[in-house]
Amino acid sequence: MLFSPHSFNGGALGPAQYSKGKGLSLARRLYKSRILGLSLGLICVAAGLYPLHPPAWLWGLMLFNAFIWPHVAYQWARRARVPFWAEHRNLLVDSLMGGFWVAAMQFNPLPLATTLGMMAMHNVAIGGMRFFLFGSLAQALGIGISLLLFPVTSVPDTTPLQLYACLPMLTLYPLVLGYICYQQAFTLGRHKRELLALSRTDSLTGLLNHGAWKDQLDIEFQRCKRQQQGGAIALIDIDHFKVINDTYGHVAGDIVLRQLSKILRQNLRVSDLAGRYGGDEFCVILPDVPIAHAAQLMEALRDRFSALGYEQNPALQVSLSIGLAAFDPQHGDALGWLNDADLALYEAKSTGRNKVAYRPWDEQSLRLMTSH
Repeated sequence: MLFSPHSFNGGALGPAQYSKGKGLSLARRLYKSRILGLSLGLICVAAGLYPLHPPAWLWGLMLFNAFIWPHVAYQWARRARVPFWAEHRNLLVDSLMGGFWVAAMQFNPLPLATTLGMMAMHNVAIGGMRFFLFGSLAQALGIGISLLLFPVTSVPDTTPLQLYACLPMLTLYPLVLGYICYQQAFTLGRHKRELLALSRTDSLTGLLNHGAWKDQLDIEFQRCKRQQQGGAIALIDIDHFKVINDTYGHVAGDIVLRQLSKILRQNLRVSDLAGRYGGDEFCVILPDVPIAHAAQLMEALRDRFSALGYEQNPALQVSLSIGLAAFDPQHGDALGWLNDADLALYEAKSTGRNKVAYRPWDEQSLRLMTSH
């Protein structure tokens, strides 16, 4: 067979590749590797056929299969309405030709094992056992056609020349296969990480979204409880945000949200976790920070944000109300901790806004705060 390592694209072709763009991407990847694989296969097949003195047209077919078919297959897939299915047809043609060459070589043992073994691997890799069965049927059809043209008189022994001719395929093919699989696995891993990051990120601000931040809050709560360490969380609300949207427009409102996220990233530690809780409300986890220190950090953040100017709307002045809560071992779960921060935020908003309110959980924390 003239076969190739192109089929190893890192796993079975799936429904995601039915789209035109995905199918074209697949066709481009398989194009170069098909050229390489069929060139290696040519060496193996030529060595198997040479002692049998095949007719000139068979040599021509072999050269066509090795050097012209890859380009025909690529154009067929590129111009197809659904390139994905066109590539499936191309792979079945590869299998059919593989069966044809196996029989044309009179079932010479080593070329046969090399051809069918490698073909079985790439068909399974492309579409699992189902596509392997389709490929086997195509191989059987190719064998049948070849037997009609070249009946088997005797099975030849493998010569040293044929052995050496099979070595490039037996050695280079697995190497290329491994590299292609590695590339695909690496790309897949990167895409999965990117998708995970996107699923956990608020698209407007770039901070953690509501669900991702609450997951981190659960983790931090369990850490504080297990290690008997302190920490604080903050809920941050942009004062009169609806009025800002109604007065200056939603574009201005989005700018305010992005400015707050920028201030948070600039003023928090690497270990702190900021997120957008929803709408105009933000949230921050401050690990290993006493409530008094957390209050100072939030006061500084509130001052910096209030001092910001907006070129598009010079008259716009924005302030923050912030509710802080310290970790309390008496909390039953993270929601209890969050509820304390929510109550503190309510206190900040109900007593004039533009301030930081907090809920210490013991007298020691209260004394520490009042000392500052």
